[in-house]
Amino acid sequence: MTVIKFQKYILLLFVFQLSIANVSAQSDISMSTHWYNRANYNPASIARSDYLYLFTDIRRQWTGVNGTPTVFNVQASELNYAYHSAFGISLVSDQIGLTQAINPMLSYAYRIGKNDESWLSLGIAAGVFARYFNGTQFSAVDDTDPVLFTDLENVISPDINIGAEFQSPHYIFGISSTHLLSIGKKDNVYLNGNHIYGYAIYKNTESEFLNYNIGSQVVYHQGITILEGNATIRLKHPTGLMPGGREIFDVGLTYRSSNQLSFLVGLNITNNLRVGYVYDQSLTTGYNSNSTHEIMIEYRIPSQRASACKCLSEGLWYF
Repeated sequence: MTVIKFQKYILLLFVFQLSIANVSAQSDISMSTHWYNRANYNPASIARSDYLYLFTDIRRQWTGVNGTPTVFNVQASELNYAYHSAFGISLVSDQIGLTQAINPMLSYAYRIGKNDESWLSLGIAAGVFARYFNGTQFSAVDDTDPVLFTDLENVISPDINIGAEFQSPHYIFGISSTHLLSIGKKDNVYLNGNHIYGYAIYKNTESEFLNYNIGSQVVYHQGITILEGNATIRLKHPTGLMPGGREIFDVGLTYRSSNQLSFLVGLNITNNLRVGYVYDQSLTTGYNSNSTHEIMIEYRIPSQRASACKCLSEGLWYF
């Protein structure tokens, strides 16, 4: 499948999703580190070669404000190269004030094509979405207010995400749709509404001294479209022992059309262990002066099952 044909399929699927989406009010979790790991909203991206991949991050939004969002995300995935299949597991916890959402998922991706440099993967994730509300923690001025809800309440519902991703030596194209079972349902504060993602990334790893990537993404949710752009530079140290050098440090910048700016930094502790930090800041005057912080950890374990050449490559990280 050529890049042009795949882009046509992406556009058709995106238009189809826009035409049928009737979504509820709740938004997907906000994570700036998705430029390192897209599996949270596109299960097709877990088809990574050469290793068992582990990822976790935590995000604290608007520090200094009581009850602001705190998100915890942990994922694991591995490709079985012989069967062109990748399997993953994830857990997301999102706490805002007196409500908490928990979203455990199992993921599967099928990788099409035997070319180890370019491939198309199709993915699906299934699990449950649970939202809990603890009204007993209300601290009201008037406890006798009849509209005050002071009970415990929770709703658990099945959840499905789908996606497709194409990778080549220099390009990544993807599209995905999350929380499919909420399409067509009435607004409900206990549900998470359908989101549609489309993205394109250009990556270059040919220099001995640095890698860089430039990406753009569009997210559609309940009639609202958010555009996002990212640029990241990853410095390398030439060792003479492996092609491309050893990745050591990266810096990145993201801007969203919601008038938000993010600064990303990452450090390779070892060839297989990376840590990262993201600082988010709203640029809207008078909206919120409190910053948002996010910390991530990536770890990969070389795997014979996931390797194309059975050589357990010490190669570069995927974008």
